[in-house]
Amino acid sequence: MGLNIREIIPRKELEISDLRGKILCVDAFNALYQFLSSVRQADGTPLMDNQKRVTSHLSGIFYRNISLLEDGIKLVYVFDGEPPELKYKTHKKREASRDVAKEKYAVSRDMEDTEGMRRYGSQLIRLNEEMIEESKELLEAMGIGVIQAPGEGEAEAAYLSRIKKEISGSVSQDYDSLLFGAPNLIRNLTLARRRKTFSGYVEVKPEVIELTRVLNLLEINLDQLICLGILVGSDYNPRGIPGIGQKRALQLVKMHKQPVLIFKAVEEQMMSLPEEDRFDWKEIFELFHKPRVKDFEIKFSNIDEEKIKKILVKDHDFSSERVEKQLERLRDIKEKMKQKNLGKWF
Repeated sequence: MGLNIREIIPRKELEISDLRGKILCVDAFNALYQFLSSVRQADGTPLMDNQKRVTSHLSGIFYRNISLLEDGIKLVYVFDGEPPELKYKTHKKREASRDVAKEKYAVSRDMEDTEGMRRYGSQLIRLNEEMIEESKELLEAMGIGVIQAPGEGEAEAAYLSRIKKEISGSVSQDYDSLLFGAPNLIRNLTLARRRKTFSGYVEVKPEVIELTRVLNLLEINLDQLICLGILVGSDYNPRGIPGIGQKRALQLVKMHKQPVLIFKAVEEQMMSLPEEDRFDWKEIFELFHKPRVKDFEIKFSNIDEEKIKKILVKDHDFSSERVEKQLERLRDIKEKMKQKNLGKWF
């Protein structure tokens, strides 16, 4: 779901080579849901092993991240901890959306509409504890950093990229990261590099959104950006305020400046919301302003080939030959890192 402020946000396209040598914090759940949504069969069903357990997330983790590691990018996946109580409203709405998608998928299947099956099928899967734990195990076996956040993963990723000089950005498709104060938000990094459209395939490039540039261009401060996000609708108040889009929200925060005055100006519209969609703006503002985060030491474990083969080949029926080819790439990456580190002594 996430925050939609795309129309008013300045962004800069990146080449993958621009990120070489950088350490990036990835919003893990955001990336895993991308893999679940995009790594699918033609009829929209996810990849599965012989026991019908979903493996799309493992495929995405393994193949996509090896490409990023080859590009010289160091990754730290940050996993969600306990979500704030307000997040449960978003979860309820997502469950409702899945129910609708399930019905539409069934209709598409009966009509043998493979495009509809693909579209609605991608909305049906959710992460469970087993999928989350095996994702962590695979990432660590690949030498990728894993952090278990106390609260929201994207809030923790934003915090770490703000306090640690060695971290160059926070990776997510959601703009909420900006409201959590991420200095640099990197989008499109964990997506496939080509996207299928009606007219053929188009290249998908990463892009960076710099918080300082956003605030300067919009002529607002971070508190006002948080207010803007609440007005249009965030994960904590998904509906926002009907009738207030991105541009109108920007006008309001610039006109009234202070959070109290901004929400005083829209008080009548807020009170006209149905009971289930009403929200306390102060509570949401505080969740963005002071999220539950903590400092972590950034660690990268050694590559464990046997663990990778156990998870993928033995436990989930991946092709042994295909996995071995990817492990060769991992060995090359490891060797290059050794050479680079040796070079530091001369």
